[in-house]
Amino acid sequence: MHRDEWDRCDRLGKLPKSGLARIDAIALISGERRTRHVHARLPCNNANSFHRRRHRVCRNARACRRRAPSNDGSLEMPRTAGDISLEHDTPELARSYDEAGLVQFRHGKFLIGPLAIKSGEHVLDIGTGTGRLAEFVAGLVGPDGRVIGIDPLAGRIEIARLRQGDNLQFATGRAEDLLRFDDAQFDAVYLNSVFHWISDKDRALREIRRVLKPGGRLGLNVQDPSRPHQSRLLLRRAIVEAGLAGDRQDSNPVLGSTDEELKSLFAAHGFAGYRSELRALIDIHDDAASLLQWSEASAFGNFLEAFTPHERDLVRRTFARLVEEKRVPEGLKLERYLRFAFADKAPSHQ
Repeated sequence: MHRDEWDRCDRLGKLPKSGLARIDAIALISGERRTRHVHARLPCNNANSFHRRRHRVCRNARACRRRAPSNDGSLEMPRTAGDISLEHDTPELARSYDEAGLVQFRHGKFLIGPLAIKSGEHVLDIGTGTGRLAEFVAGLVGPDGRVIGIDPLAGRIEIARLRQGDNLQFATGRAEDLLRFDDAQFDAVYLNSVFHWISDKDRALREIRRVLKPGGRLGLNVQDPSRPHQSRLLLRRAIVEAGLAGDRQDSNPVLGSTDEELKSLFAAHGFAGYRSELRALIDIHDDAASLLQWSEASAFGNFLEAFTPHERDLVRRTFARLVEEKRVPEGLKLERYLRFAFADKAPSHQ
């Protein structure tokens, strides 16, 4: 549904004013059917888009791949391969992402807790997606605080704006360019499952430090290449078994960071008190189709993009067969890992 249609429905009194109910109403009015999606069951240790301009991550993907044995004997997933593009996202992917947003929302709350966000504070959510976590944080800062969520994908921001309020605003934007914000404007900045989509991490951290107040807090979670998700390992197996490996051994590029890399990055850009923890989460999926749908939505169209439609179909069918080895009575049970990292802006650059 386009913005003019939403406005017309608003004038007719057909749309609720609140976030989630409003989104449901829009889907119904536009004749779109909401689909059942991924189910996530999060134990006490838990954890899973940010998006940026099209970058050539590596001209020679084969030379750039760094491989090491994983805990289950498989090779570590390639760190960089191919392009990450903003151009492949669609309204359908944005809606799918929002419908399955509880997955990222729940582990996002593990990110928010240690930031100790208080009433009256100003907070920046980088890579806010459709705004579900930012809406939660707006409740923490209260009417005297303010939350701003940015994301480079206009379609996802369009959905996020349905959640806007007096203390919650959304806009398109990227971590590497925060010039619209003043120096020392925010008490806290967070990136929920975003950092592994950013290629220029140095520039992003410089900008984040600039907009944070002295002593301001930074929190992020990121995929750690030393502990790839089980679904990614199975997808890699599917690509190999389908005879399509070659230079395309990964389902989509992910620019993750290890603990040592994060520690070094944070220190280099004037952050102190670094601490991190690798958290594990368990996802239960109904079937391979729902898992693949979530993967496509969270990768904003970059998922299996390097393959032709025929090759994608072959990988999907091979993956559906392989993932059945993870089936339990409740569904397909898969482990996923995120590294949660926190630091504070040091009073002066050290």
